[in-house]
Amino acid sequence: MSSIYNKIIKKESSIAVIGLGYVGLPIALAFAKKVKVIGFDINEARVNMMKKGIDPSNELGKEAFKNSDITFTHKIEDLKKATFFIVAVPTPIDEHNLPDLKPLIGASTTVGKALKKGDYVVYESTVYPGCTEEDCIPVLEKTSGLSFKKDFKVGYSPERINPGDKEHTITKILKVVSGCDADSLENISKIYEIIVEPGTHKAASIKVAEAAKIIENTQRDVNIALMNELSIIFSRMGINTFDVLEAAGTKWNFLKFFPGLVGGHCIGVDPYYLTHKAEALGYHARVINSGRYVNDSMGFYVAKNLVKRMSASGKNISKSKVLVMGATFKEDVSDIRNSKVADIVKELKSYSVKVDVVDPHADNEELKHEYGFGLNKIGKGYDGVIVAVNHKEYKTLDEKFFKSILAPKGTLVDVKGMYRGKMKNIGYWSL
Repeated sequence: MSSIYNKIIKKESSIAVIGLGYVGLPIALAFAKKVKVIGFDINEARVNMMKKGIDPSNELGKEAFKNSDITFTHKIEDLKKATFFIVAVPTPIDEHNLPDLKPLIGASTTVGKALKKGDYVVYESTVYPGCTEEDCIPVLEKTSGLSFKKDFKVGYSPERINPGDKEHTITKILKVVSGCDADSLENISKIYEIIVEPGTHKAASIKVAEAAKIIENTQRDVNIALMNELSIIFSRMGINTFDVLEAAGTKWNFLKFFPGLVGGHCIGVDPYYLTHKAEALGYHARVINSGRYVNDSMGFYVAKNLVKRMSASGKNISKSKVLVMGATFKEDVSDIRNSKVADIVKELKSYSVKVDVVDPHADNEELKHEYGFGLNKIGKGYDGVIVAVNHKEYKTLDEKFFKSILAPKGTLVDVKGMYRGKMKNIGYWSL
């Protein structure tokens, strides 16, 4: 059994988690129930919240912090007590849909400053195959002055956390692990098995593990894009996509994907990392890029459809008022990153429509900072209402409610088809 594993189990050494967002904090707290952990984040205000047992991402309650052997810090000096570093920082894209590795390179520099002989570094951030070895390890070597493999080992174990999902948590999902050699693979696997109940899958190499993660989300993205394209076609035919999918879904091997807005920090982002790497290798990924184009245009498509329907019912578009219900990237979470609802709002405003936005989970200040609009109270006399996110709070709403807030000849747009078959006396459209 490895000495690094023994030291960690006996609490003679610590695991450090770099980046305490949606991914990092749950990992840090899961380990802290069993071993010593240093939770590091560059944002001092977030660190202070976590010291008080508050999750800045609103995913975990106070109880998650209890009985945890964890030290929260924003000081690099504190990281020197760790021997096993887990990097879980975001990997976003820039305005040109190109990978933005700044957080990852920054985290690698931070770890490099604390790295000692015999230490391990494991990356969890979603990247293109080759990124750990080609982009991150050189930074670790340069900053630490140590030699890769000879002085320190590196692995990659992709995160599989699903925001808002209380069932598929870090300890319940089989963990894919990889290492830079057989010895590191064994040690990384053993350390993750401290918390991961179903155990680990040992990938053949770091690149294989990176590729496995990125195709999980690319596969979902392409399948949802197909559903979105079908919904555009079926809308022109005057048939409801959800009715079609319900009928087709009675076949045992029909894949159950649904149309919708594809946002967030995973499905809407990760495919761009893969296509970027493919492009660098001289291949233009046609299917993946087409899927991305379809999904990225759905917010504008939804808004345009409402405008068409309002115009057909005699509304003066530039004097009309629309309510958008839901602003987060998916149901029952507070996460607004890469929310496609912002595209709906932007498109409606380009027609001079007055737009009110409500959401029981989103933060008003965050929305203003990220997208330039805040939250409102529900008013009356709306020419259109778009239920963009199927939050649990919206599932019980009935025709009487929508009638009470819609103006005469108003239209309800039900993006996820929640109210299908329930609206008899108001204008209704869904994807």
